[in-house]
Amino acid sequence: MKEALIFALFASATAFAGSPELVVSTAEQRMYYVQDGARRASFPISTSKFGIGDQPKSYRTPLGALEVSRKVGTGAPLGTVFKGLRATGEVLRPNTPGRDPIVSRVLCLNGVESQTRNAAARGIYIHGTPEESKIGRPASYGCIRMRSRDIIRLFDSVPVGAKVTITPFAFRDLNGSGGVARN
Repeated sequence: MKEALIFALFASATAFAGSPELVVSTAEQRMYYVQDGARRASFPISTSKFGIGDQPKSYRTPLGALEVSRKVGTGAPLGTVFKGLRATGEVLRPNTPGRDPIVSRVLCLNGVESQTRNAAARGIYIHGTPEESKIGRPASYGCIRMRSRDIIRLFDSVPVGAKVTITPFAFRDLNGSGGVARN
């Protein structure tokens, strides 16, 4: 399993030289924006409080290679609430108590290997959250949550088709951008 993950992550890194790639480290609860093999930016994130995996109804964050399949929210105000990938007209401020909808922007993800094949059907996204006080520790129901200002900053830089690698390793322990752990 580990060898398959490492191979898939390496293939993801080398297949699209020059294209931006997102590397999500569940160990660090950080996302790295990588282009031309160099880290260009990093953001604190939140992955699943239920752990890692891609089983249906597990509420876990899948590990492995995915791609951005759709972008939702272009031009929407910070804090715009989305339900069913449609803006509801409601706008929430960060850390609004008692609410946990998807806000600001959404990057829909599609799994590109067997261990991430359920991601799209499970509704695994990278998105803004009003629960910004929980960013930096596992708190989601499978998605990758970001602060609204961070997802808005990232949104225009990431094209549909961009590779997303979710790894259990720390970024500093990876070779290149693709998630291959150093020995």
